[in-house]
Amino acid sequence: MDHNAEILKNAISGSLGVIEQDREKEIISRRFGLSGSRETLEQIGEMLSITRERVRQLEKAILIHLQISAEENQIPELAAAEKILIRNLTEMGRVARLDALADKVYGRGTTASERAGINFIATFSKSLTVIEENDSYNAAVGIAEYGDAAAIRARVDEIVKTIRSNKEPMTLDQLDNVLNYEHPDHIKAVASISKLLATLNGVWGLAKWPAVNPRNIRDKIFVILEAHKEPMHFSDIAKEIRESNFKRKNVTIQAIHNELIKDQRFVLIGRGIYALSSWGYKKGTISEIITGILEKAGEPLSREDIVRQVLKTRKVKETTILLNLQNKKLFKKVDKNSYTLA
Repeated sequence: MDHNAEILKNAISGSLGVIEQDREKEIISRRFGLSGSRETLEQIGEMLSITRERVRQLEKAILIHLQISAEENQIPELAAAEKILIRNLTEMGRVARLDALADKVYGRGTTASERAGINFIATFSKSLTVIEENDSYNAAVGIAEYGDAAAIRARVDEIVKTIRSNKEPMTLDQLDNVLNYEHPDHIKAVASISKLLATLNGVWGLAKWPAVNPRNIRDKIFVILEAHKEPMHFSDIAKEIRESNFKRKNVTIQAIHNELIKDQRFVLIGRGIYALSSWGYKKGTISEIITGILEKAGEPLSREDIVRQVLKTRKVKETTILLNLQNKKLFKKVDKNSYTLA
């Protein structure tokens, strides 16, 4: 068995060893999921033929007993486990999601019962703080000196509020410029606790923002184009998605093309080349683009001016633009080199 795993196992066994009654050991083991899935107060109450409230009272009493035993050094195995957890938390930014901490301590992907064991130890350890999971926060563990659960949740809320006020994703350096932290890694550690935030490609934003948490193909296309900062061919977009860090990235070129056509955020500006409408590109044929340019000018323009302005919004050959200018129903030649609307 791995050294850290053995120390944690011994700490859990030693902690359970100070609980005298088997029924109480059963209750705490099932409540934390030390041997399997975590059970509710109702489930345990039905098994033991006692009320939900009685189970809650017993659980609270057991944890108080464990806290006192830990403070009085009656669990000798606990100190080594606390040292391992504190050392890893220090490296991770003083606080970490429970699953991330467990994986780091064990050096691999962990099981639910292994994560439960760390949560169990941290719950009554005077050196550690536990943040319980709910709709806003992931289960997490922190170093007690860094703050209690309320203080850590307040830090999480501050980061969420800062990003929400900014109205667009922020890098850790940007967050560091407006928040009071010793290092950007500490911001990262705290932000990772929030269920309201997501991160992608080094930026943090609200989980509902496609830029950091793309939920469908169209959102992923948007993220790729936004990161690339210039128009791309749909086949290159498909390749970028397949090579990305997205959760689901097995997409076909045809699927990408279909989504590009449907979404108003994307504009076809050349043969298979797409750009974001937010960059100033507008949908339309070459003739429609020329019409818009002449309408805005309010006067005839030279062939060179028209070509130059069209090429700002379309990746096409110059001859394609000149061919469209020959449409006499739309455009009228004023002199050798100038055109106006027909």
